[in-house]
Amino acid sequence: MSIAKPPNNLSAHDITLLGISGAAHAWIASYLTGRSYQVACFYYERVRAFVLEDISTTTICDMNAVPVLTVKPWRALFDEKFHVVVGNLPPAQEVTLHSLHQSEDTDYWEAFGHYVSDAQGRVTVAKHESFGGTYEGVDPMGLLASMRPIPGSRTGLRFRIKEVHTPMVVHISVYRGHLSQGFREQLALASVVTERWCMAPGVRRVDITEGGVTGSLFLPPGPGPFPGVLDMWGGGGGLVEYRSALLASHGFAAMALMYLFPDAQKAATIGFHYIENAFRLLQDHPLVASDKIALLGTSFGASVALSLAVFSETVKPICCVCISGSHVLTLKANQSIAESFKVMKEHVHKSRMDENNCIIWRDTLLPIPEDSDLKVDVGRITCPLLLVVGQDDTNWAAVESADDMTQMMERAGNSHLLTTLSYPGAGHLIEPPYGPHCRACTFVLQPGQQRVVVLWGGLTKPHAVAQEDSWEKILDFLQEHLCHSVKPHVQSRL
Repeated sequence: MSIAKPPNNLSAHDITLLGISGAAHAWIASYLTGRSYQVACFYYERVRAFVLEDISTTTICDMNAVPVLTVKPWRALFDEKFHVVVGNLPPAQEVTLHSLHQSEDTDYWEAFGHYVSDAQGRVTVAKHESFGGTYEGVDPMGLLASMRPIPGSRTGLRFRIKEVHTPMVVHISVYRGHLSQGFREQLALASVVTERWCMAPGVRRVDITEGGVTGSLFLPPGPGPFPGVLDMWGGGGGLVEYRSALLASHGFAAMALMYLFPDAQKAATIGFHYIENAFRLLQDHPLVASDKIALLGTSFGASVALSLAVFSETVKPICCVCISGSHVLTLKANQSIAESFKVMKEHVHKSRMDENNCIIWRDTLLPIPEDSDLKVDVGRITCPLLLVVGQDDTNWAAVESADDMTQMMERAGNSHLLTTLSYPGAGHLIEPPYGPHCRACTFVLQPGQQRVVVLWGGLTKPHAVAQEDSWEKILDFLQEHLCHSVKPHVQSRL
């Protein structure tokens, strides 16, 4: 939706130009008139969707018109649920709901479910069962969470969001009959374009280059100060921003930190003090509450977070969240990242291949050493710790590591600080919810740029359940420990 020269403030006439008329016009116009065009662009469609839903059974369905497909909100945050409804169908009509997205790498991803309309000629995805497709059963977000590359795509793909300023655009269509292929050759009964955003309105992105640190800081709207989160991903390296952007959309000042670099010479210089400097940069930012900062790490980033919490003399996080991590890899003072990987390199002979020639790395960390000097001594942790574990993690010994950390903390008397979330059927790549599950994909080793295919594990449905549940509990955990004495902030939604 765009207007060549948007007005500073919308009038009732402008509301009409946005394509709203009839019964919905007066209701929506009263809400949007006088607001800025930019605000209206984000909010009018959500209000409009609710009005159309309310009048659909009394107005639209009485018209015996063509099928109507509604998605509300059509513009939403990436971690926000939407509601998909098809109306004006004949009763007991077989239909297929299909979603299609072209990624930033120009690959196409799709999902689809087979439905039968009810006695009123409606399909409500949140209530009705899918009888087949890429997902089955009642699954409100199956059209996103079960997405997979379309047939004929490149092998080894993983869905990643790189550009957080633009939305993930998803085309949702409904087709007659139960289809499993050939969607492009079929005429859809109805289609809707939806947008999934990582950055809510008002969230700001700031490049971080001070002190040799490379990262991106995402700040919520408002004056602050905001509780902070230092966000670290795993061994794939690079600067991964979308989780930090989502955290800022929920009221946290989040810094996405790049600490693994493709250049081997640069990588050799990055170590413990680099991470400490990044923490202090976040702490010293004028819009960040300096005494309310958490560490968040995934995979090797979890090992870095644990190491910082235990070994640093100057960095004292208020809490830590570790996803699919292990305490066996350690990063100590005066140690480089490359040196911390020595444990895996020394045991790389334990890695194995599955029947599809995908690498399974989890055995390189097993058995868990008994000597506390060979792992992060979590018995010394003094802040609340949340562990998130997928029980089908084939990449990392996360389950065994969590069990050992529990025992260490029980012996040390600090197990009251530990919360563990363990999910059957979930794999290694536990991310914010509603993104496509990746069981295996091409992986570029850092440094060196060697390409391998790694088995991450997990099954689509239980992995999606784990992502949705863990993300909600991660946000609650951060809110509980970071926000009780910080000025309240109203979460920003689209």
